[in-house]
Amino acid sequence: MGKEKTVVLGAGSWGTALALVLADNGSQVSLWSHNPEQVEEINESRTNKKYLPGIEIPGLITATSSLVEALEGTDTVILAVPTKAIREVTAKTGETAQGPLTIVHVSKGIEPDSHLRISEMIKEEMPSEKLKAVVVLSGPSHAEEVSLRHPTTVAVSSENEKEAERIQDLFINQNFRVYTNPDVVGVEIGGALKNIIALAAGITDGLGFGDNAKAALMTRGLAEISRLGTKMGANPLTFAGLAGVGDLIVTCTSVHSRNWRAGNMLGKGQTLDEVLENMGMVVEGVRTTKAAHQLANKYGVEMPITETLYKVLFEDLPAKEGAEILMARDRTHEMEDLTNILNGN
Repeated sequence: MGKEKTVVLGAGSWGTALALVLADNGSQVSLWSHNPEQVEEINESRTNKKYLPGIEIPGLITATSSLVEALEGTDTVILAVPTKAIREVTAKTGETAQGPLTIVHVSKGIEPDSHLRISEMIKEEMPSEKLKAVVVLSGPSHAEEVSLRHPTTVAVSSENEKEAERIQDLFINQNFRVYTNPDVVGVEIGGALKNIIALAAGITDGLGFGDNAKAALMTRGLAEISRLGTKMGANPLTFAGLAGVGDLIVTCTSVHSRNWRAGNMLGKGQTLDEVLENMGMVVEGVRTTKAAHQLANKYGVEMPITETLYKVLFEDLPAKEGAEILMARDRTHEMEDLTNILNGN
């Protein structure tokens, strides 16, 4: 592994965890945060208590609140900010960068109204002469476990195969395994839409429905993800991989999952405003539900879980009523549905 400098933009839990992976591989890491107090804590105390309590930040990681300082002397940027901040941070990066950059985005979402995937948003905001490649890194990967060096496997995807393989080499180590996948659309869609199903899974747990109901929800949720993803140009086989069913399982079943925790609170009777206030962190699935609701209408795709969750989040449908609506849906033939997905229908 080389000693090249790598930049991580965003010092939340995931950005910090990925900085740890890079540092473990010998990279000098510049970790950018817009919060000067957080920068001081990382550099002086070697901790990031709000996002990764109990984890020591090694000396190869230097925090900064200066984008100029962060981007100096590197051509590789890990973009680890919430979806709603992607445009602003990418635009500032484009203004500041001296030469062409490879941007590795690690967020999971779709922009409401524009319906753009994150790689498409980056291309809109980044001057073409400053952009070498966009790579997406996604998969079943809770920051808390990555920071503890627990075994984790993810996928990277890019239209630029050589850069995808370079990023694979940059991150891969004994604990953090990285596979390449050429299907950018599928990897991004799988990572974004599984947050919707995780919110719904949290609701069923909050209502006390048990594991049987959650297993059914996850299975039908994967069918929804696949239906919309294939309409948008994804390879259906991607959804049987790390960025699809792998990410879906970990996000629907773990207490580390923000989306599951938010859904769990909704299921226990809290309002969306109360949930978001109590979480104190971004819950990407809320925003993505709005985008997926719009996309389902645009493509004429049946997405009953997404549509019901949309009514719970934005139209004040009680969570229990929403769950009961889903359980009472008309019967259908499972194999017929799966065949339609594989055929792209």
